[in-house]
Amino acid sequence: MPVLAKLLGGASKASSLQQLAGLGQRAALAATQQAGFASQSYPVIDHQYDAIVVGAGGAGLRAAVGLSELGFNTACITKLFPTRSHTVAAQGGINAALGNMTEDDWRWHAYDTIKGSDWLGDQDAIHYMCREAPKAVIELENYGLPFSRTEDGKIYQRAFGGQSLDFGKGGQAYRCACAADRTGHAMLHTLYGQAMKHDIQFYVEYFALDLIMDSDGVCRGVMALCMEDGTLHRFQAHQTVLATGGYGRAYFSATSAHTCTGDGNAMAARAGIPLQDLEFVQFHPTGIYGAGCLITEGSRGEGGILRNSEGERFMERYAPTAKDLASRDVVSRSMTMEIREGRGCGPEKDHIYLHLNHLPPELLAERLPGISETAAIFAGVDVTKEPIPVLPTVHYNMGGVPTNYMGEVLAPTPDNPDKVVPGLFAAGEAACASVHGANRLGANSLLDIVVFGRACANRIGQIMKPNTPHKPLPATAGEGAVARLDKLRNAKGNLRTAEIRRNMQKVMQNNAAVFRTQESLEEGCKLIDETMASFQDVKTTDRGLVWNTDLIETLELENLLINAAVTMHSAEKRKESRGAHAREDFTQRDDANWMKHTLGFLPSTNDKVNISYRPVHMKPLSEEMPFIPPKPRVY
Repeated sequence: MPVLAKLLGGASKASSLQQLAGLGQRAALAATQQAGFASQSYPVIDHQYDAIVVGAGGAGLRAAVGLSELGFNTACITKLFPTRSHTVAAQGGINAALGNMTEDDWRWHAYDTIKGSDWLGDQDAIHYMCREAPKAVIELENYGLPFSRTEDGKIYQRAFGGQSLDFGKGGQAYRCACAADRTGHAMLHTLYGQAMKHDIQFYVEYFALDLIMDSDGVCRGVMALCMEDGTLHRFQAHQTVLATGGYGRAYFSATSAHTCTGDGNAMAARAGIPLQDLEFVQFHPTGIYGAGCLITEGSRGEGGILRNSEGERFMERYAPTAKDLASRDVVSRSMTMEIREGRGCGPEKDHIYLHLNHLPPELLAERLPGISETAAIFAGVDVTKEPIPVLPTVHYNMGGVPTNYMGEVLAPTPDNPDKVVPGLFAAGEAACASVHGANRLGANSLLDIVVFGRACANRIGQIMKPNTPHKPLPATAGEGAVARLDKLRNAKGNLRTAEIRRNMQKVMQNNAAVFRTQESLEEGCKLIDETMASFQDVKTTDRGLVWNTDLIETLELENLLINAAVTMHSAEKRKESRGAHAREDFTQRDDANWMKHTLGFLPSTNDKVNISYRPVHMKPLSEEMPFIPPKPRVY
């Protein structure tokens, strides 16, 4: 990174000024603490902030903007330049009961979300998210997000899967506000523009290693590695927000970017915090066959149709009312069953066709320009003339770091299932509030990140004041993170990082897929444990610290393995089908025994996964929203 960019990105003032004066890295480090960590001495640069945000996607940027607006001295640590965060890949839109196309009500949105979650979602958190949704979208509009418009100038809203009117009795809802099929791109750039208006210190291309926890279980900050110059940075803060995204890259085929490695989840796990509901992994029905690239659900919202090799619109069989706009888990399973029963398309009958060629070309150009381009590049298809070959592909992680509806991270105990971890928050795909439960509805993800990013900032504003003095950190704070870094940097095993990663991805793809059985999951537990154990034999070849991508990928692999192991063991334990967790041997939802959140503990890759549970919050926040009792989930 150029020196000027580094200064703007918020490197410590002293070191940046020294670099600008031409004194170079050696002089800059002379002012830092020489900590005798691990097997050799690593220079450590200390920073103090009121609050730090780890991750600069939609959730991280919204939290950072909110904190800065409240007067907090805020830092944002990110391993990517902010506009490269995975939020940029979201296509379809953001749900909110604006009522621009038909009459709508946020309570109807909440009903659809609870039903979509297969009653594993916490109704207080869903109440909060859906109630705040219209305000969140109007706020984004005021920030400058270029939404698509109706003829009378209102925000255009399209149909999306699992959305209905009047508590499921009123037909299809048009609730998904969008900017063509590039809504995430528009949102991320808009939020980054807002962040630039505030005094937020960005630490770009810094890899967060671990949380700094004190002996009282309070989070005191984060250890991070500057990838540009190899320096270690200890960030002390009263409040830390994890907004690090999902871990889709634990699977072989995923719509996720290669950076989606569950770093925040693993950092929390190493701090002794459980990961909640990781068995619920969403397969998006329409990833491009062979490439995995996402084709938005908005394509079906605009009238796209799924057909099998016989030309049949098969979703009419599985979801007679919603058809192609049933929830994602239902459509993914329906497609998989068509392929299994020999009605798949192509020479190997192993995918399905998504038809858009019956829609007017001008509509495709206006509403779906991005996927038209994607289909041409990755499938060689002209969407105006021929169908797109698609297959269910890993897309989203419903589970994550457990939080309440204010974004506070939880470390449940048998006596207190809602015990808060002081100083630690989480938002977005890294968090599990749990608004998505067992299955996320399309376009609730962009809503989740802005609502709960803002909620984290607001809660921090309630519990502390800007410029609160810091207590000194112990001299050894962060020592464990540096020892782990040193060990992996000097690892001399026999297995390359890519080899272990490929083994992990194949185990997850084969054993924790759209359909699961006791046999596949038991084998998966055995294989993922063996893969995790093989990490002790990892080999890194680059011993440097400056732009050591070999080391960074190894650190990311360790994070992925923790997420993958908890996912597999959580799935094996859950003896029912609910949402995205579909078992062929336990085909029914079992509310009597399994309406509870899974908690998976795994402090390191040397440990075994330990599973426990906590209750689902069935009560809304207040009487302004009715309680939605469990019932069969049909579309």
